[in-house]
Amino acid sequence: MRPPGRPKGEFRSAQHEGTPVSSVDYGFAADGATGPPPSSPPTTAELLAFIAHEACCLDEQRWSDWAALFAPDGWYWLPADSTHTDPLAQASHLYDDALLRRVKLQRLQSAQAHSQQPAGRCHHLLQLGQMRLHDAAGNRYELRTPFSYSELRAGRTTTLPGVAWHRLRVQDGALRIVLKRVDLLHAAEPLPAVEFYI
Repeated sequence: MRPPGRPKGEFRSAQHEGTPVSSVDYGFAADGATGPPPSSPPTTAELLAFIAHEACCLDEQRWSDWAALFAPDGWYWLPADSTHTDPLAQASHLYDDALLRRVKLQRLQSAQAHSQQPAGRCHHLLQLGQMRLHDAAGNRYELRTPFSYSELRAGRTTTLPGVAWHRLRVQDGALRIVLKRVDLLHAAEPLPAVEFYI
């Protein structure tokens, strides 16, 4: 039995490009609930702008603003292989709920974080995202965004390309992240230490 609030059903690989979106489950909604549909569904432009805003919050180290973009039951998933389909049965580099995200962000801001002496910086270079699902009636929106992520620490730059998959919903009048899955090109290889969320 899965712990309460954990995903139900199978996590399908986000790399199955030829599979119709309607038959792929890229994430979950806790207990199957996505909330009531919004009275005015977000447009594609608004959804794409949200993805860009999320990356901007990370690049500018606005940690509180970034954390607030997640739904209370939202998850951040960095699988250890892009073919992985279940974060509870297969290895992940990160699989963080709100509590784990808060702990990591507090550590990044701590004066005792030796890995942040001197403080590092990150940069997201996003390609134009693609709508994969726009289900206004079900209050469920899914996007695919290829990216290149760079992180600078102590004069050394690490660059990691990949694809971000967002599952969003409208909650209390604002878009919120239900699941952010990050498939790195090098996910199955030994990765360098990465301090920030990608």
